[in-house]
Amino acid sequence: MDHDLLMILGVAAAAALASPLGGLAAILIRPSSLVLSIAVGFAAGVLMGTFAFEMMPKSLELASVPLIVTGFLLGLAGVYVLDLYVNRWHMAGNAADEKPAVDHLHRRRRPRGSDVSVLAGGTSAEEVIEGITIGVGAAFEPKTALIVALAICIDNFSEGMSIGELSLSETQKDATWRIIGWTSLIGVAVFVAALVGWYLLRGLSETVIGILFAAGTGGMFYLTITDLVPEAEARHFQQSAAIANAAGFLLIMTLSRMT
Repeated sequence: MDHDLLMILGVAAAAALASPLGGLAAILIRPSSLVLSIAVGFAAGVLMGTFAFEMMPKSLELASVPLIVTGFLLGLAGVYVLDLYVNRWHMAGNAADEKPAVDHLHRRRRPRGSDVSVLAGGTSAEEVIEGITIGVGAAFEPKTALIVALAICIDNFSEGMSIGELSLSETQKDATWRIIGWTSLIGVAVFVAALVGWYLLRGLSETVIGILFAAGTGGMFYLTITDLVPEAEARHFQQSAAIANAAGFLLIMTLSRMT
């Protein structure tokens, strides 16, 4: 079997397995808020480092700055619209002046599913972007694909734990099977998307690949800033989330210079 194909199968499988493993950890260990703060904060730092030291630099090698900016914004906008959709087109932070009005609207028209299904369903859709990013990255730079896959593995494991913790807190009835089902769906999404990116997109021109890679970066950036960072900070103790975030960022910076 082709060495490159073996690599993409391996990294895609690792990224896919990370989510159900995170869910299993939540079931067996029931991690504390401090552990979740560190895990999710570390994942956010790893993704930030991957954007800064691997994904955007590689994108800029393949296409011009205006095209990369356009691709990034398209990826970010795609996940943003998805976020708006699952939340019935209204979102507000806990300290926002608009929060009471948004809560009132959500009482009249609930978000599309429970907190678990909204988080897991949205994450599954975002995994499509992340999986395609792995496949596209492998098409032009195996080292970049490996670092991106590592970042997604860490992200998926922490997201799996978060889904598990939230599901267990919502209800004890069938919680185990719900966790396994949702986290497995996330794993399947990233695996299939990685293979699609590898098989269908690797023959495109370098410019198009650069734009697609930038779009993947935009989508993952949105997820990191709006989901991982606030989630980690909400659970932090003595700024554990910020310290873990810095550790993840520095890890990817070091790996990008060593390989």
